[in-house]
Amino acid sequence: MGQVLHGSATTTEAVRRAIQNSQESLRVLSKRYGINQKTVVKWKTRTSQADLRTGPKEPRSTVLSRQEEATIVAFRRHTLLPLDDCLYALQPTIPHLTRSSLHRCLQRHGVSRLPSVEGDKQPKKRFKSYPIGYFHIDIAQVQTAEGKLYLFVAIDRTSKYAFVELYTKAGKMNAAQFLRNLVATVPYTIHTVLTDNGIQFTNRSRDLHEFQHIFDRVCTGNGIEHRLTKVKHPWTNGQVERMNRTIKDATVKRFHYDDHEQLQKHLAVFIDAYNFARRLKTLRGLTPYEFICKKWTEDPERFKMNPIHQIPGPNS
Repeated sequence: MGQVLHGSATTTEAVRRAIQNSQESLRVLSKRYGINQKTVVKWKTRTSQADLRTGPKEPRSTVLSRQEEATIVAFRRHTLLPLDDCLYALQPTIPHLTRSSLHRCLQRHGVSRLPSVEGDKQPKKRFKSYPIGYFHIDIAQVQTAEGKLYLFVAIDRTSKYAFVELYTKAGKMNAAQFLRNLVATVPYTIHTVLTDNGIQFTNRSRDLHEFQHIFDRVCTGNGIEHRLTKVKHPWTNGQVERMNRTIKDATVKRFHYDDHEQLQKHLAVFIDAYNFARRLKTLRGLTPYEFICKKWTEDPERFKMNPIHQIPGPNS
């Protein structure tokens, strides 16, 4: 294998080794190899024939302090979050932190790559892209000390904006009312909703002589296309299924609620934090509502109102 030497090198590894093993004077060696006596002294005092690394001996950031670097490394090792999630979580504490400086910091400390998880990973499939206004809707059951409730959840496929409501019954009338409230709350036009084949959303296949389902009537009245998932294919509605799990993990699976009102208040706070404060990698670091406001500037014709007017402030 050939030697890798820097561009200004005047000696090879063989010459350096000969200098280190020779007992001759500096003058004789410098004349023999045609080099400066200082070069001879340098290689006489070294034990290796390799060039030293250029740059600082102890690489450190010019942007981050040692304390900030220690904070970043400890956070990464403790949470094992991806790069972008670490960035979004740490920026409130370290405002001058950028994605590149974070990546270089993790590289310097050997934690730039997360440990691989055992087992084969199935290739991820991307959802088909749609204009803003395509909602996935589902129902989940939650429990408090007072009894059980039904959680109606809707999430926009494109903006990831979430809307939830709690009901004591999971009937078709409540499903229709949930859709009406969703239409009234969202600042843009809803063009499509995707649900499963539950009786809350559609008539059963054997009910041939039933009137049009009330959920479909609300869809028709608002110019919304109602799509259904395939039977026994719940993963078709996977976005809202995942949102159900996220909500449960943050509420009923973590805390005890003495009554429905406690759950209602906590749920409202969590959804507001998700919509207005949680920055998502799939939205390139924007929150769902920041993404909606961005779409407002790009395509205002899809909107019923200026979404900026709905951003919560100190008096709301």
